[in-house]
Amino acid sequence: MHEMSLAEGIVDIIEEEALRRGFARVLQVRVAVGELGGVEPDALQFCFDAVCRGTLAEGARLCIERVGGQAWCMDCARAVALHERFGACPECGGFKLQMQAGDELRLLDLEVQ
Repeated sequence: MHEMSLAEGIVDIIEEEALRRGFARVLQVRVAVGELGGVEPDALQFCFDAVCRGTLAEGARLCIERVGGQAWCMDCARAVALHERFGACPECGGFKLQMQAGDELRLLDLEVQ
């Protein structure tokens, strides 16, 4: 389950920021998760809760914002929405797509004390 290593990475970033900025507790963590990134939000939530035990993020609320898939179609020269990673362009059916969004996992912000 790669969500466990992703959750561990989020907690590592939080701990590094706590050292840099001097906060003692995290109340909320907001992340952006691309719908094409292969991350299951429920599994990420479960893993986050597990790896936060005993850290300054224990009990913190994880808010997951889904980012839709988007690509540039080189055949029809337009930005298109994607709902599957290697799918065809919904406009022209072509497969010359350059992904622009939807595969990211980004820490957006923290609410801290």
